[in-house]
Amino acid sequence: MEIRSAKYVISSPSYQSCPLTDLPEYAFIGRSNVGKSSLINMLTDIDKLAKTSGAPGKTQLINHFNIESIDEKRVVTKWWLVDLPGYGFAKVSIAQRKKWETMIEDFLKKRETLAHVFLLIDSRHEPQKLDLEFVDRLGKWEIPFTLVFTKSDKENQRTVQGHVKDFLQKMREHWQFLPRHFITSAEKKTGRGEILRLIGEMNTDWKNTER
Repeated sequence: MEIRSAKYVISSPSYQSCPLTDLPEYAFIGRSNVGKSSLINMLTDIDKLAKTSGAPGKTQLINHFNIESIDEKRVVTKWWLVDLPGYGFAKVSIAQRKKWETMIEDFLKKRETLAHVFLLIDSRHEPQKLDLEFVDRLGKWEIPFTLVFTKSDKENQRTVQGHVKDFLQKMREHWQFLPRHFITSAEKKTGRGEILRLIGEMNTDWKNTER
């Protein structure tokens, strides 16, 4: 699968104000400054589609991007890529943080067209409590997700592999079955093909499932 076009459509303050659609949505979320915008730009192959920033907490609303992709049979499929606010390090008030948390939780639990979540984890760091807690929340809410370990080019590969192994090992303390995971680099475009292939497979499943 390759992306033929990607366009920003709208930023919404709540799941109720998101676009009405019957197309599948793939949400991307992670700790603030995890490299989410860079990954989105890499996947769509469009520089500055999602705004990158060195300041954590740049994304504050639910951002929808309309995507058109084409598969090996030349079949065109439309779907949504959703950029959700990060969690964690943003320097904001407790009230603002609570507002973001409610917005994210409502979208993840109540959005009927949400097909899958891609949870981004910074591969440069050892397992972080915030990430593990969010993983457990997704499990509690029974939301299907894939782990995406980012910024693999910023550390040597032995360190990256060690951090990934340690994160998965931490998950095994509470999880019987581990989710799928990818190791990525926005700069080197590592993992792009694998993620797009997975989305293509899920798009096919979406079409074949009665709703």
